[in-house]
Amino acid sequence: MSTPLTRPLAEPAPAIAPGAWLGLLGGGQLGRMFCMAAQSLGYRVVVLDPSQESPAGSVADRHLIADYLDPDALATLRDLCQGATTEFENVPSAALEFLGRTMRVTPSAASVAIAQDRISEKTFVAGHQFPVAPFMVLRTRADLKRVPQKLLPGIVKSARLGYDGKGQVRVGTRDDVAQALDAMDGKPCVLERLVDLQAELSVIVARDDHANLSAWPVAENLHRSGILDTSIVPARVDAALADEARRIATALAAALDYRGVLCVEFFVASGGELLVNEIAPRPHNSGHYTIDACVTSQFEQQARVLAGMPMGDTQQHTPAVMLNLLGDIWFPAPQGPAREPDWSRVLAHPRAKLHLYDKREPRRGRKMGHVTCLGATLDDALATAVAIRRELGMRAWP
Repeated sequence: MSTPLTRPLAEPAPAIAPGAWLGLLGGGQLGRMFCMAAQSLGYRVVVLDPSQESPAGSVADRHLIADYLDPDALATLRDLCQGATTEFENVPSAALEFLGRTMRVTPSAASVAIAQDRISEKTFVAGHQFPVAPFMVLRTRADLKRVPQKLLPGIVKSARLGYDGKGQVRVGTRDDVAQALDAMDGKPCVLERLVDLQAELSVIVARDDHANLSAWPVAENLHRSGILDTSIVPARVDAALADEARRIATALAAALDYRGVLCVEFFVASGGELLVNEIAPRPHNSGHYTIDACVTSQFEQQARVLAGMPMGDTQQHTPAVMLNLLGDIWFPAPQGPAREPDWSRVLAHPRAKLHLYDKREPRRGRKMGHVTCLGATLDDALATAVAIRRELGMRAWP
């Protein structure tokens, strides 16, 4: 296997004690849950995010409303904080590089730069001999002449800023590929062969300055229109396959010389072949269940690693099914006005844990919250999830 991205630190920096300030770039719901976890450990958090109303900014100890590359805001973070992290991969790596000169930053700018560019990500993963679906890079229209038939049908994916199914076009012919490239304004893309899916899985892992690794159980994920709908944990897959997913995820974190929390998403192709789909250098939607169903949540672990503290136990103590709550359920009638769902119907289930993100404007497809259904068995958790889906008017699982 190839060597890691960088060499591990010979002497990790001293731990950051509770009471210190931690910086967070990004103000979304992942940042909100990080703030809560860090504050419960005794840290104070300052959020840098350009939006005046942000889920993380509403709970942070301080909110800097500025662009991520704003010199004054970055200088404030530099002077106030002892460590900084990010809640989404599209934060400019230059901001992380600036902060990393004077403080602990996890993950590093180099790791984030790989994950925020699909070409770099695919090249890195394949180059380190991790299994991926066959792909090729499309930088210009001239590359269309080299598209092999074996990659069709496939999916054209934008190299940057693609998430929740955005920036992706299914293609069946070379003409389709050309049209997809035009639709993306000729920007660099990846053409990936369409996979005959049996399942989609994800593994959340964490790695610290001492190269210690921890991993949570494998999640089985159901998507709708490219957006995560449901996570079922533990995944209903063969134990050997789950072990292999965890092995690959931890090995990938080591190859990146990663520090922080990382999500590795997998396709299970026909025949049980395990393929790395993509990586996210942060906590992940499919790991929200860890808040209620594990000894240590992904967000607490993120704070522990950032602060240089020992990592917590990732053991799952309760089977769980996590339902993503999208803005669609605020619109029960196709053309009607938004209406707040009746949350009492969710909370009437004593083992359902409701998490709302304090987003003021519901929109279709917008992540507004999640509910984690716990159970003595996975079947119990699934039964609760089925009932809650019905009561909230969510579409049934396929």
